[in-house]
Amino acid sequence: MATLFHPAPASTGVRHPSAWIAEDAEIGENVEIGPFAVIGSGVRIGRDSIVASHASIGQSVEIGERCRIGAHAAISHARIGDRVTLYPGVRIGQDGFGFAVGPEGFETVPQLGLVVLEDGVEVGANSTIDRGSMRDTLIGAGTRIDNLVQIGHNARLGRCCIVVSQAGISGSTELGDFVTVAAQAGLIGHIKIGTKARIGAQCGVMSDVDAGADVIGSPAMPFREFFRNVATLRKLSRKSGD
Repeated sequence: MATLFHPAPASTGVRHPSAWIAEDAEIGENVEIGPFAVIGSGVRIGRDSIVASHASIGQSVEIGERCRIGAHAAISHARIGDRVTLYPGVRIGQDGFGFAVGPEGFETVPQLGLVVLEDGVEVGANSTIDRGSMRDTLIGAGTRIDNLVQIGHNARLGRCCIVVSQAGISGSTELGDFVTVAAQAGLIGHIKIGTKARIGAQCGVMSDVDAGADVIGSPAMPFREFFRNVATLRKLSRKSGD
């Protein structure tokens, strides 16, 4: 109901004169581009999209129709579907955390993949999604990512996942459809989270989680087991106090 009375502002189609747009960029009909935005070479932006002030769209990025790119967002090495919303300060497509150990210390490994955001994805303010090292980092259609979330390279999130603020998903971890990751949870890399699983707040996930499971604690364990352990510890502490 609130959406009917307070719809998101539509694109004005105005391109501010201070915006820098590469000559070979393909800008669709009725695209609004704000002050001091930068649109790089080979960029494609679909019709009715909005690029807010100071946003930076890197070379060859593709953005679909009716997207909203927030102020100071920075996007590179990405393909973005339709109706995607990126809130202010988002960072999409920066290098993943990849390095090798050489005889003289660390050597950075080139990150050759992309970030793919499917239709209807929303990414909250100041969240970061790294591009893949070899394969693409993928965020499935309809997924909602809160503010201050970090998603590592090669991660793959299914459709309509929810990732709440300050959660971190390490590289090459895979989430099924409709997974919920609550605030401040941390997921180690190279694990799989099954469809409709729920990861509790401040949870430390170090192994695969079955579809439909509810886990909490660090290391993560089923809800009932976790609270049974808490109750047992309370009983022991009371007895030791006596």
